Amino acid sequence: MNSVPQVLLDVAADVRTRLEPRFPEVAAMFRQCFLNTLETTVRRLPDGTTFVLTGDIPAMWLRDSASQIEPYVRYAAHDDDLRAMVRGVIRRQARYVALDPYANAFNENPDGQGHHDDRTELTPWVWERKWELDSLCHPLRLLHLYHTATGDAEVFDEDVHRMLTVAVATMRAEQHPESSAYRFERPHPELPTDTLVNGGRGPECGYTGMVRSAFRPSDDACTYGYLVPANMFAVVVLGHVAAFAHDFYGDAALAADAAALRDEIEEGIQRHAIVDHPRHGPVYAYETDGLGNHLLMDDANIPSLLSIPYLGYRPATDETYRNTRAFVLSPGNPYYSEGRHARGIGSPHTKPGQVWPMSLAMQGLTSTDQEERAELLATLAATTAGTGYIHESFDPDDPGVFTRPWFGWANSLYAQFAMEVALT
Repeated sequence: MNSVPQVLLDVAADVRTRLEPRFPEVAAMFRQCFLNTLETTVRRLPDGTTFVLTGDIPAMWLRDSASQIEPYVRYAAHDDDLRAMVRGVIRRQARYVALDPYANAFNENPDGQGHHDDRTELTPWVWERKWELDSLCHPLRLLHLYHTATGDAEVFDEDVHRMLTVAVATMRAEQHPESSAYRFERPHPELPTDTLVNGGRGPECGYTGMVRSAFRPSDDACTYGYLVPANMFAVVVLGHVAAFAHDFYGDAALAADAAALRDEIEEGIQRHAIVDHPRHGPVYAYETDGLGNHLLMDDANIPSLLSIPYLGYRPATDETYRNTRAFVLSPGNPYYSEGRHARGIGSPHTKPGQVWPMSLAMQGLTSTDQEERAELLATLAATTAGTGYIHESFDPDDPGVFTRPWFGWANSLYAQFAMEVALT
């Protein structure tokens, strides 16, 4: 167990005190969820980097690790050790991206653990090599949040410069998936979504200006190649990359390329990803292929359409977002479920009818309705099956039926939501 900085202990106590009068069950479980990542998944390494387990899987996902430590980042300016821990995560992520920008999860050491029967270009560092656009976006968001919170310019070393350069180059390559060298096949997939069609190339796509993602943040294969919320995320973080390249490295070429790519993706979203829904009006599709096909749904994993304001792409008051939100929180979304104890968005990654607590937390984080936020917070506390921890998914008719008892990302996102309610 890692020692907990006093600043985080003070935050845990303050938030609990603020929550206690209205949400006693939430208050009772806040501390353990808030500190779960730090106490159980963080490994400080001799080289000054930080390895973060996702929980019950002994690997470091780029996406999960950034999200797991996000609730701590705002306090990093107040504690040297906490600041070093977060900076260590950024530096390890930067090294991983340089090793393989197409991989989504990595080993602590080059020991060949993980999915090494997959047919793709693997190295011993890689746990899994599913190309997910958001896996490049999450570390860039973390870098931005960290610098905003701390003003620490020392984090912008050559490893980070290389990560920025490699991330933009990889996104550029995947604007043209027909010429991409990336391939992925799993010889004996448990589910069809664990592998790619067309001999590992993935579904056919036309050029849109957007960036192709082979897999979703759920680690499931995309039905159509352009995952819209991931491209929205890219629009946001490429703005950060352009600023970092200019301000800290004097790299005018990288800054210009990142800004141009951001504009091309944004134009592609506006031209190819908005659909006129017969009930809700103009909504964002979850996926499209540039060939006239669209997939109308949402998934609990982030980035999602529900998370658009959280990502910083559009405000919660944006009309198209409001239309999209109404759609994804309705039975029109094939992964929306209702039961006696909860209603919300699930994922094809788990069995049908499950609700994912991450989607409930994200619904709360993006809500402008205080009553809705209060109801969601209470629902999250009441559906842990008595464990006091947040799970991957649960049966909304029987929360005692759940998946993943130890899931760091879900605990951190819940803690972030509870903090927002308590401190605002």
